[in-house]
Amino acid sequence: MTYIAKPKLNHPQAAVNTLGFTRRHYEGTISTLCAGCGHDSISGAIIQAFFELSIEPHRVAKLSGIGCSSKTPTYFLGGSHGFNSVHGRMPSVLTGANLANRDLIYLGVSGDGDSASIGFGQFGHSIRRGVNMLYVVENNGVYGLTKGQFSATADQGSKSKKGAINSDSPIDLVSVAMQLGATFVARSFSGDKTQLVPLLKAAIQHKGAAFIDVLSPCVAFNNHGGSTKSYDYLREHNEAVNRLDFIPKRDEITTDYAPGTVEDIEQHDGSVVRLHKVAEDYDPYDRIAAMNYLQAHAAAGELVTGLLYLDREPEDLHAHLGTVKAPLNSLGDKELCPGAKALDAINASLR
Repeated sequence: MTYIAKPKLNHPQAAVNTLGFTRRHYEGTISTLCAGCGHDSISGAIIQAFFELSIEPHRVAKLSGIGCSSKTPTYFLGGSHGFNSVHGRMPSVLTGANLANRDLIYLGVSGDGDSASIGFGQFGHSIRRGVNMLYVVENNGVYGLTKGQFSATADQGSKSKKGAINSDSPIDLVSVAMQLGATFVARSFSGDKTQLVPLLKAAIQHKGAAFIDVLSPCVAFNNHGGSTKSYDYLREHNEAVNRLDFIPKRDEITTDYAPGTVEDIEQHDGSVVRLHKVAEDYDPYDRIAAMNYLQAHAAAGELVTGLLYLDREPEDLHAHLGTVKAPLNSLGDKELCPGAKALDAINASLR
């Protein structure tokens, strides 16, 4: 296996933040995702957000599950704490870490397969508990590591690479997050860094459960059934001594459109996603109005992007539970084992 290392040198004229760090301090290893993958654009936006906020990487804990999206924490914030959990269980691991040490900034990275299927319950409970975190879902509507089957967020009526039609209703994670009590909810597009970076910066600084659904095109599944040049056909008709894939290069899909307007984004397979950016006079403080707004535009075939809902006075899990100010991992035997008298008092209060 070939290993490619990034050079550690910085350009002498590279921009620095208030800490004196360049963007290189917020990068990770070289990405192994497909060329043109929207997930790499999200990684770039995360790097830019933390760079502009002048946050030391060691103050961040990044956690993920399983999937193409959950590989991406390797590609940013190489100097931060990190944990790659099992499929769909990232929210529980993040919740436990947050309870143990509230002083870190928690960034959960997941995908639509990881959060909307096997981890749907985990996602829901972390949101309703108000864990102080930024939860990013890199949403491409397919299982990118297992040949592009429909995920739970795939639109009804959409086609797979083999031409199959999805007959199931999609799960809208943005609406679910709002219904469960998230205090910061947004949606963006991986190719719209002008919108995505400010949303990430605001969510990072938000105290409470912040959720961003980022639409992120998958470039690996443009081949279709019946093609003699498809991956499946070549594998079935080739006597290979090993299994190699070549993913043809695709150009990154980008856009920049004005607030209050609608933009049609053509994907690599020819399908079109219609994005509706909220207007500058949009009111993000009314949860019910925001949910109605989403449903009205969804009926018109539009995916609304931008800051969709914000609670002016959010509370996090520590406030709900009344935990001590010190991180739990810093408490000693005296605090954790107060003695029989204190235990008797606690038991008496519960009778």
